[in-house]
Amino acid sequence: MVDHHSAPALFSRLLAQVVEHRASDLHLAEGRVANWRLHGLLAPLGGIVWKAEMMGALLDELLAPGQMEDFRNKGTVDLGHTAANGERFRINVFRSLGRPSMVTRHLPSQFASFTELRLPEGIRQLASLSDGMVLVTGITGSGKSTTLATLINEINGSSPVHILTIEDPVEFVHTPRQAIISHRELYTDVPDFASAVKSSLREDPDVILVGELRDNETMRAALTAAETGHLVFSTLHTADATGAVERFVGAFSGEEQAVVRHRLSLVLKAVVAQQLLPLHGRPGRVAAVEIMQVTPAISNLIASGRTAQIYSAIESGRELGMQTFDQSLATLSRDGLIDPEEGRRLARDPINFDRLLRQTRSTP
Repeated sequence: MVDHHSAPALFSRLLAQVVEHRASDLHLAEGRVANWRLHGLLAPLGGIVWKAEMMGALLDELLAPGQMEDFRNKGTVDLGHTAANGERFRINVFRSLGRPSMVTRHLPSQFASFTELRLPEGIRQLASLSDGMVLVTGITGSGKSTTLATLINEINGSSPVHILTIEDPVEFVHTPRQAIISHRELYTDVPDFASAVKSSLREDPDVILVGELRDNETMRAALTAAETGHLVFSTLHTADATGAVERFVGAFSGEEQAVVRHRLSLVLKAVVAQQLLPLHGRPGRVAAVEIMQVTPAISNLIASGRTAQIYSAIESGRELGMQTFDQSLATLSRDGLIDPEEGRRLARDPINFDRLLRQTRSTP
């Protein structure tokens, strides 16, 4: 029998299981048993139904007074959580039909290497940039934060620079090595992304990580930071590289868009778009990745609004470290990491995917 007083302890035990079995997420909701996402699939975890009193006791334990007020007023709140053993988690609390629910995501304490994550060499090279803007895009749960954390970890281990992160909440905590690192968290350290990016320019950063470009004020501030000699990393929720450009420009009013296109074309260095796919015949997931390096030709396409032609430029830019999703899917299929049928189903052009797969199989 579990009463509401023991709900926080039960939550801690569930988190320990998540870490032990390398699950990614824990779902809790009033009136349901816990569920976890293991290797991309949801499944029940334990048989205890979370009652209203248990959820209430857990939220009282986790949320600070200001966070509780935000939840009551807005119906959702994000927060970071550190377990007693030092493991980090990102929590989103929300209402579902008026009742509290929450999703807790485990944030690995050890930074995986590019090789371990099976990320292309073209992504590692982005850590060597000195200025400009790099966008990492994809749906929620596509591994954007992990890719960015790996890039920041690479810079931290190789460059004596000041890295400033602005996040909601802070997800990965980096211990300074070669770099100095300042973590700033929304509502704890700063009121919002836009004002935090603006103020960061007075804090002598070399590299700025903006957790999410949520609005055009944040985008405008990020553009200014990139224009003034800083290296800016951030994320957008778009499916591919071309969509990231259109999403960025489309956030501004019609009369501003031409200017924004021009500014973006001058500072954007790369877009990485990714999605996580189940490994073939074994547990785990792997990222299918589209990489757009902004060459002078692509910069011109962005400035002139001819974004429909960007895909062809990515397709023909393999020697420059670029690749389309279909090219990535074909390589993952050839290497036995994903099921070729799944790759074909997800491909933008299945016929082209078949051709690419034949080409990759004939390549040593």
